[in-house]
Amino acid sequence: MPVPSIRCEDVPEHPDFRALSTLVGIDIDLRYARSDNFAGRVLYRNGMDCAWLRREAAAGLDAAAAWLAAARPRWRLRVLDALRPQRVQEAIWAEVGHTPLAEYFANPAHGSVHSFGMAVDVTLLDAQGAEADMGSGFDEMSRLSHPALEAEHLALGTLRAEQLAHRGWLRAAMRRGGFHTITTEWWHFDHGDRSHVRSRLPRVD
Repeated sequence: MPVPSIRCEDVPEHPDFRALSTLVGIDIDLRYARSDNFAGRVLYRNGMDCAWLRREAAAGLDAAAAWLAAARPRWRLRVLDALRPQRVQEAIWAEVGHTPLAEYFANPAHGSVHSFGMAVDVTLLDAQGAEADMGSGFDEMSRLSHPALEAEHLALGTLRAEQLAHRGWLRAAMRRGGFHTITTEWWHFDHGDRSHVRSRLPRVD
């Protein structure tokens, strides 16, 4: 059966989506709307507005930001990617699907949780407004970015305790909002069960 879908252009008028700009204490810096990303070019082209999440995920991000503000005053969440339409996921996969980078992107045939507005990529801003040192950069597709390998990197000295503490604060905040992690990217968080999202919610094309 065809996957139920919503056009990206229709998201601003859709009642199930909420603009990131309405969230308190969130900094927005969508890297795929600029050229300084892994692809080296703008991926959200022609005025594509991707600063949205489904209301469930947006409420979770709101809760995460509130918890962080109380636990670490003046620290904030910075959103690096949120809604990523299927057409963009397909364009990315056409480039990376047969390369080692495929490990870091969902096959669009299965559906990226980003394309349902139920995943978000985030980092921390410290009290001075600078991005916290996480030990690897956003979309740095290397083993240094894998949460599953952090203990090993700490033992080897390739990640420092301070960097892992920053990741720990980020995960603590996001978990307060009902998000959960994946094994390969410290910045990526899903809201809700992936299989439920893919089978029950409409995808943004």
